[in-house]
Amino acid sequence: MGLDPELTERMLRLLAALEPLLPPPPRAVDWATCRAASWRRGLLGGALEPAGALELLALDDLLGIEPQKRALVENTRQFVAGLPANNALLWGTRGTGKSSLVRALLGAHAELGLRLVQVDKDDLAGLPSIVEALAAQPYRFVVFADDLSFEPGDASYKALKSALDGSVHALPENVLLYVTSNRRHLVPEFESDNRGAMMVEGEIHHGEAVEEKISLSGRFGLWVAFHPFSQELYLEVVRAWIERLAARFGEQVPWSEEAAGEAILWAQRKSDRSGRIAQQFARGWVGRVALRRRGLPGGASPG
Repeated sequence: MGLDPELTERMLRLLAALEPLLPPPPRAVDWATCRAASWRRGLLGGALEPAGALELLALDDLLGIEPQKRALVENTRQFVAGLPANNALLWGTRGTGKSSLVRALLGAHAELGLRLVQVDKDDLAGLPSIVEALAAQPYRFVVFADDLSFEPGDASYKALKSALDGSVHALPENVLLYVTSNRRHLVPEFESDNRGAMMVEGEIHHGEAVEEKISLSGRFGLWVAFHPFSQELYLEVVRAWIERLAARFGEQVPWSEEAAGEAILWAQRKSDRSGRIAQQFARGWVGRVALRRRGLPGGASPG
């Protein structure tokens, strides 16, 4: 029994009307020329898309975090060399260089076959599809989830935990997970978590609930902690950035008590002492002093 010609015609018109609304097919990633990609979820699933131009700091430009750099560089070198290496959790204060360090590793090791795939927290359910697409490639991939945190019952939590467990969707040997977070355990921690065996309202097996909260971070073989800078370290980083920027722009910007005092006030106004804040101040300070030396209008306080 054939289809009704009128119905067929209506279906064809409907498909023709819907076609412009469908997303274009994703471009295939040529890993020989593309160093980084992002996973994008769509109406029909998800796909890897080549990333645009990335602003990659050099490892030497990341100041004040030498122990953290050493730990992650060593782990990444092992991985790129085809040796055992660990999934890594970079946690701690905002602005201290966690995300920049991961991206700087790409710049330092891309010629050796390292590639980066960034995935948003809301797209972590696509991890099985991501690693399946990467497993057969002749490159080493860091799957990077930035600024990650979970709320209770978050479905993405289970997807990440499954990948780290290696039970249902084990990571292939050419894929590592690097995750950054402001939270050491990736989930909110409450005062009740520290009540030990005391009864917590609504929770019969409180200890098991707390253990479940910290179990995800425990599945990362490498923890790298980033802490707020001391004032002394902060000023060292400010001074180093001023010297680098002045040299880069061919300016004479000597370190002085005035610069140190302004840098401290800048950090106080920002309520933060970190590498990011130090670099921001240095940019403003070098520009301000350069304008003064050239006799040009401007030179207002960088704050």
